[in-house]
Amino acid sequence: MTIRMDEGAAELLDTLHRAGYAAYVVGGCVRDSLLGLTPHDWDLCTSALPQQGMELFGEEKCIPTGLQHGTVTVKQGGGLYEITTFRTEGTYTDGRHPDEVHFVPDVREDLARRDFTINAMAYNEKEGLVDPFGGQADLQSGILRAVGVPHQRFTEDALRILRLYRFAARFGFSIDPPTAQAAQELCAHLDCVSVERIEEELAKLLSAPAPAAYLDEKILGVVLPELSPEALAAAKPVVDACPAGEQALPVRLAALLLSLGEDGTRRTLRRLRCSNACIEETAVLVREAVPGVPVSLNIYARRLLGKYNLCTVQRLAALGTALQPERSADFAALSELAEQLDADGVCCRVSQLAVNGRDLMAAGVPAGPGIRKVLEALLDGVIREEYPNERQALLIAVQQLAAS
Repeated sequence: MTIRMDEGAAELLDTLHRAGYAAYVVGGCVRDSLLGLTPHDWDLCTSALPQQGMELFGEEKCIPTGLQHGTVTVKQGGGLYEITTFRTEGTYTDGRHPDEVHFVPDVREDLARRDFTINAMAYNEKEGLVDPFGGQADLQSGILRAVGVPHQRFTEDALRILRLYRFAARFGFSIDPPTAQAAQELCAHLDCVSVERIEEELAKLLSAPAPAAYLDEKILGVVLPELSPEALAAAKPVVDACPAGEQALPVRLAALLLSLGEDGTRRTLRRLRCSNACIEETAVLVREAVPGVPVSLNIYARRLLGKYNLCTVQRLAALGTALQPERSADFAALSELAEQLDADGVCCRVSQLAVNGRDLMAAGVPAGPGIRKVLEALLDGVIREEYPNERQALLIAVQQLAAS
């Protein structure tokens, strides 16, 4: 079996081997390669100590990103590669990080400390696949299994509990029963994980193709205590019906948190320290989630585009489709029309009117807050197609508004 390695990773391995060190690509890049996926990153592990690696590659190419854990990041061919010395780990007092690490000469000892069998494989061209825990077989069977004793793996690092469900959701794998049982029994330990890491894992889980089956009630009860079991059960099919991927995350968050309302959604996402952009977008989707049937699709689309950008309107349409699949044709038409209106530059906002505040004052409208009210009235008339968005027509409309 051969893995086609990234050129930079292959060059680094060759340099380490020629210097007499054992070295392999390891972890996610091996897993993804065996699945026929293109790895995002290529990580290496080696018998070389960090200082030896820095001397070998030259300090100008090395970034000492984690010397205490044996990790050096090396610049090679325009890319960055993490190279970590084979190690074992001591106790985890904080439930997240090892109190101490010990460098070891054997890659198999290093693989034994890793989280799941599918991530505990190493490879180089000379030895081929090093797979002491059956990771390749688990990949082929679609099973996610902890390395060694599951309780020990999750006690060492509680974040692995969320990673378990995230990886299972990403690949559509089943979870090995003893591994799932240990995760359930130890999920309360997630309270020692930073909310930033919880948010990161939850976001990745929700970005998976069909995450609902992996939104476990007991785990979510710790991660999202605001969400009742009944609300979670109701949200699951809606979440799966939403688009997948990182760009659609606010849609799935809105589907998941809809029962909390706009204010509850904002509070929950602030607690998780989501970005302001994510909080605002998700809250808007929750607020606008269930529109009535509009009298005019054109007017409805233009009013939405007057308040939000095209991406938000299309996300609203996607959420509407997930919530009300019987109206999917209506929401598809809304999304398509909004895209066309946006592309054509059709007037949907005050800033797109053919007149501005200075024009109104020149026409006799007193300065002050009344200017904004007149502009908004003009916009409403344009959207209703009562008059065209043309300067002369709008100035005539101003006089009519003043007379009324």
